[in-house]
Amino acid sequence: MSINQPAWTGMLPVDDTALAVTDTGGPGPAVVYLNGSYASQKNWRRVIDELGDDYRHITYDERARGKSRTATDYSFEACLRDLDAVLTARGIERPILVGWSYGAMIAMHWAARHPDRVRAVVSVDGALPTDMFNEELPEQVHKLFRRFGPLMPILRPLGMAARMSPAQHAEINLELIELCAPGALDPVFDGTTAPVRYVLATGGNLGGDAAQMERMRADLAPVLARNANIRVHAKAASNHSKILRKDFGAVAGAVRELAATRAQQV
Repeated sequence: MSINQPAWTGMLPVDDTALAVTDTGGPGPAVVYLNGSYASQKNWRRVIDELGDDYRHITYDERARGKSRTATDYSFEACLRDLDAVLTARGIERPILVGWSYGAMIAMHWAARHPDRVRAVVSVDGALPTDMFNEELPEQVHKLFRRFGPLMPILRPLGMAARMSPAQHAEINLELIELCAPGALDPVFDGTTAPVRYVLATGGNLGGDAAQMERMRADLAPVLARNANIRVHAKAASNHSKILRKDFGAVAGAVRELAATRAQQV
């Protein structure tokens, strides 16, 4: 039985930073939303409105994004620790994790590492296996972010940059590329026992042309064949950048499906 939890908004200290957290409270299933690389809590507004008060919604800004404070560690492991800290602080057990883009990778890794602590996962056009790394890539990525460095204060309010240096931006992107390699991601897929539903976008976006993005989505097919827990819920009409704004109904539908499925099994 779910316990009615009070709503809470505030700053949660974690390591050498503090995260801006919002918890709507309530007795319904807990849904924890994990943002894209430079996005903030506000990107989930339409999904949350669509799901309504039947769910307990928990959002937070990653370190140096949104209203959260800067830190010295922006690694993927630090992001996993942040999720642990939010769940512990808010007393959340067995949440439905909903991750978009970078947040989908956090959701999948956390679910694979903690199979008894997660109810289900919705991956929104993220955690897609692809092999993009080559010897020239690190310098190319660092050069790109050095070039865009002067524009970052303008890009931050648009959810296209964080309060990090160009070098830090480059490093988190290179780390994500390495994590997406099939050799790194396949053990995560194979170790996932919770039900997972993918909501995939269509076409390209900034940083990936349409053909490249569609190949990445197609590379998910062998994963679906190997692990029956992982399925595609919907292929949305909008692209990666606009999916939460245009196809929020598909994301909410995946949450409802998983919540109903797990309720029947309890």
